[in-house]
Amino acid sequence: MELPIHIRIFKWLSPGMKVKRWMLLCALGIIMVGIGSVKALSREGIGVVVLGCLILTYGVTLVILGMKMMVKSFLTVFLPEREKEIVNILYEKRQLSKGPRIVALGGGTGLSVLLHGIKEYTSNTTAIVTVADDGGSSGKLREEFDILPPGDIRNCLVALADDESLMRDLFQFRFEEGSTFKGHNFGNLFITALSRVTGDFEKAIKESSKVLAIRGQVIPSTLIKVVLVAEHKDKTETSGETMISKSLLPIERIYLKPENPIPTDDALVAIREADIIIMGPGSLYTSIIPNLLVSGIKESITESKARKVYICNVMTQAGETDGYKASDHVKAIVKHTFPGIIDYCIVNTGPIPEEFIEKYKKENSFTVIPDIQNIRDMGYSVTGEDVVNTIDYVRHNPIKLARIVMNILEGKEAVYKR
Repeated sequence: MELPIHIRIFKWLSPGMKVKRWMLLCALGIIMVGIGSVKALSREGIGVVVLGCLILTYGVTLVILGMKMMVKSFLTVFLPEREKEIVNILYEKRQLSKGPRIVALGGGTGLSVLLHGIKEYTSNTTAIVTVADDGGSSGKLREEFDILPPGDIRNCLVALADDESLMRDLFQFRFEEGSTFKGHNFGNLFITALSRVTGDFEKAIKESSKVLAIRGQVIPSTLIKVVLVAEHKDKTETSGETMISKSLLPIERIYLKPENPIPTDDALVAIREADIIIMGPGSLYTSIIPNLLVSGIKESITESKARKVYICNVMTQAGETDGYKASDHVKAIVKHTFPGIIDYCIVNTGPIPEEFIEKYKKENSFTVIPDIQNIRDMGYSVTGEDVVNTIDYVRHNPIKLARIVMNILEGKEAVYKR
């Protein structure tokens, strides 16, 4: 039952609220501003005018101090661990909200790496994520609870999270062997439980977004339970993302079952309103292209006036892109869509340390050759830079990627011209 308004007002005057003192200070300051203004504008002599100016100055100081402390009191309640970060909070909520509208399509770890960098420039980011995953924790939950796979979506939610907090670590926590939940991420279980409670997978994602206070939104490309199918060059077929990745047969094309699934409305709206659309980085055939096979998405991207960027992988992927150069990645995307779906390409030209080359060679994964001229001959602008991190794995550097993306968006693409 809602309390009457006069009771709600008097609750502010309860002991220990740490608000009354600052309200009284503001009130005193306002009174002093009024008195000081009258005295400063009077004609009672220079002494009175000087006194009025002093009273006015002290009054303004008290008002500012009172307002500042009231805001701090509120922040202490609503953001108890961040009351010392008022400037950062205002910057995040005000400046980033004015940032460019960026759409990024993909899945897996590649898309989450990009989002880590992009979120420092804007909170108007939309991640459109594939739902064809059928392996690991996501695959088990998909099969047991008949829901869309939450894994790639969880990674993107965590990547866009506003606060480097315990909640982020909790969402990525994986139960170890010996547990009933072995192999599962807490975040996957959380999204699964929410989708069962609400009866709506989209709503579960939105509620999870609130828990993590993400900068932007994460959207599945479709809500249809799809299966990814690869047709190989020998005309045989392999079904399921996991089995496709394990197959050693060269891929001719991929498609979804059912074909042309209905896209989410939010995905189409985000593409239509985007300033820049980014595809990749990520697995070519199992993360990037599946999003483009959802009905209407490739058409909407091609028709968009936004700048369209493809970020090529650094390493080939065994069972998917064996022997592929950068231009082969571009050709595969165009083959499944339209030539106008790309304007710019970002390829790595930085060196990979020899120890990583040897490590990846054991997994039949090799450096993608950056044949920039071949891509330019296809009619696309290209930037080649050192965009890799080599700490534990060969990954894209999120900061470098974000900087290049922003340069393209701001029209600083002289070095990218065809």
